Amino acid sequence: MAAQAENLCEDRATKKSRRHLNSAALRAYSGQRESVRRGVDNEQITGFLPMVHKIARQVVAYLKPPLSFEDMVSAGTVGLVRAARDFDPSHQAEFKTYAYIRIRGAILDELRGWSFVPANLSKRIRDARQLSRKITEQTGTAPTDSELAEQLGITIEELYNTLENARAQHFVSLDGSADDAPSLGNLLAAPHTNTPDEKIERAELVEKLAEAIQQLSEKQRHVTLLYYRQQLTMKQIAEILEITESRISQLHASALFNLSVKLRQWKDGRL
Repeated sequence: MAAQAENLCEDRATKKSRRHLNSAALRAYSGQRESVRRGVDNEQITGFLPMVHKIARQVVAYLKPPLSFEDMVSAGTVGLVRAARDFDPSHQAEFKTYAYIRIRGAILDELRGWSFVPANLSKRIRDARQLSRKITEQTGTAPTDSELAEQLGITIEELYNTLENARAQHFVSLDGSADDAPSLGNLLAAPHTNTPDEKIERAELVEKLAEAIQQLSEKQRHVTLLYYRQQLTMKQIAEILEITESRISQLHASALFNLSVKLRQWKDGRL
């Protein structure tokens, strides 16, 4: 009975949210209708609103940002409208993939100006990043979580707590922006580049990202690919790997940290 009531409440909330999304998107869309290219019409725009809802809900649940769900929905809706405006079927093969990237990017752009990490935690993250870089440069491989914790003089649980509390920092930085260079999320989703320069940049980053992912532990690799490429939730990944959701969260936080160190090294010309 309780489950039925919960499902009923969720259905009502979803319908209400979709009405809000439809209204917001159509208002935004009507203001840019002249610039929307052929191949994406009003009905198709509306059909992708549930995707905005889903991505916003995932980001809010996972990152717990200082912005409301409605703020995320608003940003995502703008991303959807811009995707429809900029989409060119001759360059982007599938609007669904392109829209997902732009919606997600717009939401992350909205988060970019907000600080998630207190000063003392930022210092610990900086120390961990510098130490990880140093060990990687000296040995050629990234340190394990246990090695990193030992070198920092903290317990493994304190390290995981630090990485999880700071994961928004890595999540946002690795996922780039809606209009910037390739990012972790869209690199693992599908190619969508237009110009030769973008294709070259993407190919280089894909190569470095593939190398970095291969250096992750087996479980970290699985979590990364299932979360970004298959777009599964933490709960779904936990069921597949048969470990707890909290452990999945730890593995994801650690993977993001290691990838961020590797990609920063590459961008700085150290790899």
